[in-house]
Amino acid sequence: MANENSSAIISKVWGMCNPLRDDGVSHGDYLEQLTYLLFLKMADEYSKPPYHKDAGIPEGYRWSDLNLLKGAELEAQYKKTLETLGEKSGMLGQIFKGATNKISNAAILYRIVQMIDKEKWVAMSSDVKGEIYEGLLQKNAEDIKSGAGQYFTPRPLIKAMVECIAPEPMKTIADPCCGSGGFFLAAQSFISNPNNYALDREQKEFLKNKTFYGNEIVGATFKTALMNLYLHNIGDIYTDAPITYGDALLTDPGYRVDYVLTNPPFGKKSSITFTNEKGEQEDEDLVYNRQDFWTTSSNKQLNFIQHINTILKTTGKAAVVLPDNVLFEGGAGESIRKKLLETTDLHTILRLPTGIFYKQGVKANVLFFDKKPASPDFQTKEVWIYDFRTNVHFTLKQHPMTDVDLEDFVKCYNPANRHDRKETWSEENPDGRFRKYSIDEILKRDKTSLDIFWIKDKALADLDNLPSPDELASDIIENLQSALESFQELLLQLEKE
Repeated sequence: MANENSSAIISKVWGMCNPLRDDGVSHGDYLEQLTYLLFLKMADEYSKPPYHKDAGIPEGYRWSDLNLLKGAELEAQYKKTLETLGEKSGMLGQIFKGATNKISNAAILYRIVQMIDKEKWVAMSSDVKGEIYEGLLQKNAEDIKSGAGQYFTPRPLIKAMVECIAPEPMKTIADPCCGSGGFFLAAQSFISNPNNYALDREQKEFLKNKTFYGNEIVGATFKTALMNLYLHNIGDIYTDAPITYGDALLTDPGYRVDYVLTNPPFGKKSSITFTNEKGEQEDEDLVYNRQDFWTTSSNKQLNFIQHINTILKTTGKAAVVLPDNVLFEGGAGESIRKKLLETTDLHTILRLPTGIFYKQGVKANVLFFDKKPASPDFQTKEVWIYDFRTNVHFTLKQHPMTDVDLEDFVKCYNPANRHDRKETWSEENPDGRFRKYSIDEILKRDKTSLDIFWIKDKALADLDNLPSPDELASDIIENLQSALESFQELLLQLEKE
């Protein structure tokens, strides 16, 4: 019944977006306004029996000061409330900081307030509340125009990565580019699952308030992440939020964690936009000169690998989504791959299929590595590669990836004891997807490339066995998009030279 209820609420809440879109309000702006209103409503519910909790919202700016108003009075009160709460401390102030009313149609604002007022949000379990908000985030990600999809990692992939890492209670987890908080929610779900661990009170308290460390660089996404965590019972409105707003790559944050689970933003270059002497806007490559980095680079993903290495404890484990260029790029890319093989046990690479991300043309992988204490020898002895790309085709709507599709990879990874693995590839079974390579084999490869595949592409081998027109069209679009981005980067580079 909970699923039916949450689905009905998602449809109802999201249905309000259609009239707003006609009014020029984007999906992302709508989600942001919902965040403010939901927070006010839940704070009001918590202030009443049986909770009697004070959310720190001053008199005159509470839900009860808002929900009976209409028209210009409602607009004025809502505007005043957003401004006042944005000056508060803790999670409350962080959610409302810089908040403005983007719903200029007073009649629609009234309908949204009334719709939220009808539900008892606190009484819902965190599973149902979380499912509703995640459903809204999913719908926002599906809206191609909003560009929100780049902050949304497919949930089946997140779940599989968490199952492989198998985080333990009383240990810390970081995501330096946490988007809407998907990795944290999956980790919380795994640790609190009674089939995995029976948590005592201390462990539950640690999971809620001390487990997670995150960063988000986009303001609106940061706020939706805060709300998403709060609805899932992570963090508290009375304390500082578990995530911070800003560029994670600027400095070493000082903390060290047991696990990093992350999907750094797509796009190779880090850049800043500035106004030149002629008053024109220009982009300039941003290079982070950090003492803890192995090498300087303007490649965002290469910088994130170095940042992750810094924030991991010497016994830490990481699972990171990274594009193909990280596996084969020369220069800084080769230096960082060698350092990774030297200082960590880079034991597993999952080659991901196309058609699973909202950004077209992305060819990505998951790198799993364990940090090790300093040693003169290479810490990586062998790399196991699971090719989940060749002859695998997904589309976001007609044929999306599901949990079931990654079950074989998780089984091959063998989270219970990854040192007891078996290849599914052999001379007799050349299409086996799981294969290992020794460190010696990898070091002999040009530029120490980890871009390794061995399964024959059926589309190339048998022209009579072509994929469906939808799959072909999707592949063509992705390849064109990827080529266009590479061409644009090349043009920018030539202009600078």
